[in-house]
Amino acid sequence: MEIKRKISKRYSNGEITVIWQPHLCIHSGLCAAGLPKVFDPSRRPWVDPQAAGTIEIRNQVIMCPSGALTLDPPPKLEDLKRKSE
Repeated sequence: MEIKRKISKRYSNGEITVIWQPHLCIHSGLCAAGLPKVFDPSRRPWVDPQAAGTIEIRNQVIMCPSGALTLDPPPKLEDLKRKSE
């Protein structure tokens, strides 16, 4: 059985911070498909929060199906309601 280390990486644009927890990632690719200028797995670091606006980043991160990508500050309740619609 493979044990995944529970680490997290933080990427900030000064307004919002994307938090990535690789041990939760299921590699759905939604982040890279939806906002490739920010999320590019072939680049190191693979997250560039300077490459898009805060709202674009927030909207993409809340689509993460595994919860591997989260935000600081967390999205507001109305943002999460829009995701489920």
